[in-house]
Formats: sequence, structure tokens, C-alpha cells
Amino acid sequence: MHTISITNSIIAIVALLLLQSCTSNVNESNNTATVKTTESENQNTSYPSKIIPFFDHWNLILGDGSNAGQANDMIHKDFFYSAKDGDTDWVVYKAPNSGDTHGTSNNTRTELAQTRKWSPMTDAKLTATLKVMNVSSTGDARVAASHSVVIGQIHSADGHENEPLKIFYKKFPGHTKGSVFWNYEINTAGDDNSGRWDFSTAVWGHDFSVVGKDANTAPEEPMDGIELGEEISYDIVVRNGTMRITFRSEGHKTKSFTKNLVNSAYAKKEDMPLQVQKLFVPIGQDGVERANAYADEFLFFKQGSYNQTNGKSPEVNMNWCSGAETHGGDIQKQYADGNYAEVWFKTAKLLVSESSISNEGYFTKND
Repeated sequence: MHTISITNSIIAIVALLLLQSCTSNVNESNNTATVKTTESENQNTSYPSKIIPFFDHWNLILGDGSNAGQANDMIHKDFFYSAKDGDTDWVVYKAPNSGDTHGTSNNTRTELAQTRKWSPMTDAKLTATLKVMNVSSTGDARVAASHSVVIGQIHSADGHENEPLKIFYKKFPGHTKGSVFWNYEINTAGDDNSGRWDFSTAVWGHDFSVVGKDANTAPEEPMDGIELGEEISYDIVVRNGTMRITFRSEGHKTKSFTKNLVNSAYAKKEDMPLQVQKLFVPIGQDGVERANAYADEFLFFKQGSYNQTNGKSPEVNMNWCSGAETHGGDIQKQYADGNYAEVWFKTAKLLVSESSISNEGYFTKND
């Protein structure tokens, strides 16, 4: 009898071990980067505000549209929390394809909005080191915003409240590598903002305008793209009306770009880039920019996970309405099958004052 009991115990232990090995932390969505973290590790991670201690300077908008205010010593299990990857703590921003949205946006976000506003002539700087862990697994491939997330912005607080900078990551299902690019949205002349458009510049991979030939066919995968879970860094510096953005990622060429924010390059119809003529003019967005661009407006930074994929029909807008799966707004069902955007930040820093960045070498007398 004792021999049978011992044998049965051994069989039970082996079965338990086999069961555990089949339920390891693996996400099967091909749009998801997998990181192995145990339950005990998750319980021992810090508040996000202990990892990146700058939340006094921001209000946090959550993926359900609510304003959480200053996010010191707070966690939201669905949208905003911390996670470990090895020995490193990260701040997680997560937003589904559909849910209650903030303001007039069609898209959900878990994103910081800077509380202090500043002139384009003021020295201002935002930096980040991050990795995108997921973009939506569904969406119409012809729609430029499908399968993308905005990970950093400069936003206007005045006038049309347009966006002189949006930094995107975008990856199509089935691709290993995605693209990083940045968009400049014109500050439309006049009172009617319906003609506004974005001009997109590729960093690694494609720009915003590269789309599929039909709803279910992705374009060619970028050769120099960025994988999910691959670290990237950006520095955004504004000084004397000029914006400079620098992008870094190990194994990729460092890229820097400049843009004048107070003297428009798009003040006449003939200034409209060919990219815009092909992408925006066919849907009626053919405006011009005011000559002084964003000179008369106050600006602020934003940072986090601003999901650009939504469930609205592409017939409404072929650039911004993705027709993606939303499960009727059920957040947990969206999370279960990869219909969300998730971005992890390791470091971030905000500086807004002339003395804080004027000697850091981002600008020279010849810039």
C-alpha cells in the first residue's frame, strides 16, 4: 500500500510540473513582445512615480477617458502600472482600441499631459527611453493610422489645438519589424480647421503614408525597422522657435531632425508636399498653414501610449478610422486578443527653462 501511495504522489507531482510548463507567460499575438515576469515579481514592482519621479508636472489621462490628475503613488491595473524585465523596472501605459475617450479624440490613451504651457521661444526639453510592447492586431491596412501608437507629442493649448509633433510607432501583423516616424500637423490658417493635414518623416522604416494595397494586405516590411520590445530613445528640444528631435536605438543609425515652429513652410497651396497631396487631399484635407505657424500659441508636451487604432469605419476617414476589432468596448476582450497599444518607459525627463538646456549642446550658433 505504501508503494502505491508513493507512486501516485510522484505521478501527481510530475503532472503538476507539466501543467505549469504549458501555462508559462507567453502571448501568442504576433503583435506582442513577450517578457517573462513572475507573479511575485509583479507584486514587488514599484509605483510608476518611484521609477520616473516627475509626475508632479503632468496630469494623467487613463484608457477609460478619466483624468487621474498627478499620478504620484498610484497604479491602475488596466492602464497604468509598473512591470519588471529582468532587474529593470518599467512604467507601463496601456490603451485599448475602444473605450471612453478624452476630449474630442476618437482614440483612447493612457498618456501624460504637461501642466505647464510654454511659448515656442522658450527652451523646453523632453526625453524618453522606451519600448513598444504591443500595437493593435486588427485594423484596415489601407488606413495610415492602423496598427500604430503615438509615444510622444507636442500639443498646442490655443487656437485649433493642433499638434506640431507626434512620434509614432507602427507595425503590421505578420511583420517582425515596425516603423518609427514623426508627423508635423499644420496650424491651419483661418477659423476652419477641417483642412488640416500631417506631413510625415520616417526615422527607421516607413513614414505614415505607406499603407496596404487592400484592407488585408500589408505593405513590404521595413528593412531597417524596430521590433516590438526593442529599446528606442528620443530627445525633443525646442529653443528660439526651432524644434530638434533626436532618435537613438542600439544597432540603428542615430537620426536628428529640425523643424521651424514659428515660420511656416506650408503657407501657400504650392508648398503642399506630394505626400500630402496623395494622402490627405483626396479626403478633402487641403488647407494651408498660417504664416507664423505656432508662434502665437502656447505649447505643452505629452507622453505615453496614445492608441491610434480605433473601431470607426474607414469610410468616415481613410487616414484615421481603422475599422479594428473593439468587442463593443469590452476592454478585457480587447486585451485578450491583442487589440490594444502598450508602451513601457524606462526613463523620462522634462526640463522647461532657458538655463536648464541652453548649455547642453543641442543647439549651436550655426543651427
